[in-house]
Amino acid sequence: MDDVVAVIQQFMPGELCTLVGQSMGAHTAFLTAVARPDLVDRVVMLEGHAAGSDNPDAAAALGRFFASWPAPFVDEVSARAHLGDEAIVDAWVADLEVTQEGLRPRFDADIMERAIAAVHEPRWVEWEALEAPTLAVFAENGMFSEADKGELIRRRAATDRVDLAAGSHDAHLDAFDEWVGVLRSWLLHGTTHTAIASER
Repeated sequence: MDDVVAVIQQFMPGELCTLVGQSMGAHTAFLTAVARPDLVDRVVMLEGHAAGSDNPDAAAALGRFFASWPAPFVDEVSARAHLGDEAIVDAWVADLEVTQEGLRPRFDADIMERAIAAVHEPRWVEWEALEAPTLAVFAENGMFSEADKGELIRRRAATDRVDLAAGSHDAHLDAFDEWVGVLRSWLLHGTTHTAIASER
């Protein structure tokens, strides 16, 4: 959160900004808006939530997954063979660092585990204190249940909600056009996808 504030103050001094984030980025966005309402005028959350996780092993499991990568990978083909064909893999592969030994991730698994652990802590107090206009966007095949989505809106009724007709938790990658359409329309017109669709 401190890094987000530093970037805003460096590149947009004296201005309000709109924060848009996916997953952990969405979590960081709304917490930043609560902590520094003087810097943020709107928030857009794609596949983000305030509830945290009731699985005490969730962060550790992610750390184990990243630690299991047999890096360095010989080349992109070998990286993809290990990582699979989900939409997020394109981003992971694109971010691999070229070294003399091969392709390596630019992050440490233990640091990723510590970073995601904070996201698994419930943040309902902060969520209910959020004052900036906020849009919550969920993908058709995302990670949140209908009960999860409903609770988010119930605890902060002023939140606009849009459910995409497609996409996974990484809807910014595998439902890009629909996601960007919703984002652009809300930012430009302050309307939800339902209202936009009815205008067409």
